[in-house]
Amino acid sequence: MTFDPKFYLSLILRRLPIIIAIIFTATMAGILYAVSMPPIYRAEARLLIESPQIPDNLAASTVVSTADEILLAIQQRIMTRENLFAIANAHNLFDGMNQKTEEQKLTQIANRLAIYMPTNQGNTGVVIVSFAAPEPELSADITNEIADQVLAWSTELRTQASGNTLDFFEQEVRRLTEELAQQNAEILKFEQENRDALPESLEYRRTRQASQQERLLQVNRELAALRDRRDRLTELYANTGQLVASGEDRTPEQVRLEAARQELASALVVMSATNPRVKALQKEVAALEEAVKSQLGASSGGKLSAFDVQMLDIDGQISYLAEQKTGLEKDLQALEASIDATPANSIRLAELQSNYETLRVQYEQAVASLSEARMGDRIEVTDRGQRITVIEKAVPPAFRSEPNRKRIAIASFGAGAILSGALLLLLEVLNQTVRRPSELVRALGAPPFGTVGYLDGAPPRYRWSANRLAMLAVFLINIPIILLVVHIYIAPIGALIGLAPTPPAAVDGAATVKTE
Repeated sequence: MTFDPKFYLSLILRRLPIIIAIIFTATMAGILYAVSMPPIYRAEARLLIESPQIPDNLAASTVVSTADEILLAIQQRIMTRENLFAIANAHNLFDGMNQKTEEQKLTQIANRLAIYMPTNQGNTGVVIVSFAAPEPELSADITNEIADQVLAWSTELRTQASGNTLDFFEQEVRRLTEELAQQNAEILKFEQENRDALPESLEYRRTRQASQQERLLQVNRELAALRDRRDRLTELYANTGQLVASGEDRTPEQVRLEAARQELASALVVMSATNPRVKALQKEVAALEEAVKSQLGASSGGKLSAFDVQMLDIDGQISYLAEQKTGLEKDLQALEASIDATPANSIRLAELQSNYETLRVQYEQAVASLSEARMGDRIEVTDRGQRITVIEKAVPPAFRSEPNRKRIAIASFGAGAILSGALLLLLEVLNQTVRRPSELVRALGAPPFGTVGYLDGAPPRYRWSANRLAMLAVFLINIPIILLVVHIYIAPIGALIGLAPTPPAAVDGAATVKTE
């Protein structure tokens, strides 16, 4: 089947009245719908997100957020259920919505509200606030109220964020101060409990240990020498019954006694026993012997002998050295125990000091952050940081924003054209009659010798064609619609044709006169 433009153009021209009727009817229906819709006015307020007034390199605010984040946070708080109902109740926006549920009312109010940043202006921080209302003054009032809410929420959110930051760091500084004091107390307690086994005194204790060990060896040698001397003196006294004392061990009386005895022996050689010189020497020897005996304890009065004195002296020295040895051994044991405990104490002390150092670093950082938080909070409280200001308040708009009647009319015209085209296509598909030679060839399966077009006879006098019916439908349907639109939205029909309306008072007066 070949495409025949002339044939299809003839079909369009033949059914042109139907096409015009459909397009005209659809267009008039769209215009009537656009005219019947109530006008909506949308006032706009322009806000600006300003940069901080103080440079960040001098003093930075603790509230770090982009313009999109600020706008989104404010928008979510303004679009809350309670706030939207408060705005609607304050301005009686629910009048005429008695048949709708609360959710439907809330959705309708939310759809009227718009807070956005125009994309065609780039990232300049300009914010548009608008609200759609049936009256220009009402739209401007609600828009300005919402703009004031945006300013209030911006200030509250930033001051609240800076205040929360300041409270956090104040609590952090207090916490770290307490932990530092507690950690310092633990270190002090540990050092007091292990003051003899701290790593600081390890070298001193090792030096002292070496000194004490050397002293212990010396004491052991002295003890061994004293015990050996004691054993030799005991053996000598047991064998001879006397002690061989050296000149260094004899007392002066013993020396004088020895000299007196020698002198007495020499005198007896040359003198008689009755010689006064001999008697004087004998008395001196006797006196010296008594003195020596009293010193050595040789008399029967319970005094010690020279052997006992020597033994007591040696035993005293041995006892003294034994006590020194015991003390040295105990001191060495304590030193060894403290030296052995020093590595573990060193690890524990290092751990405590490391924790303290970590807390100290955190404390210094927290103090520095607290100072920055105080400065940032001061910046936000004095409104020197990033802020939102109104650069243009909303005014009652002079023109409506909705509905766009031109767009609706154009869309209705397009819808009529599409419907008429669809109708023509449907009629063409449903029509199975033979209207062209090519269709006849396809129906017969063979080429004919010739074709003769269909010749209509004389048309009936009162025959109504489809085109006439379509034009009649256009007049019967659209003319009353046009008159109704003109009467409602332009001017009353009576005023247009010159008929003046009768005042109600005049009518009542005439009726009264006639009755009387």
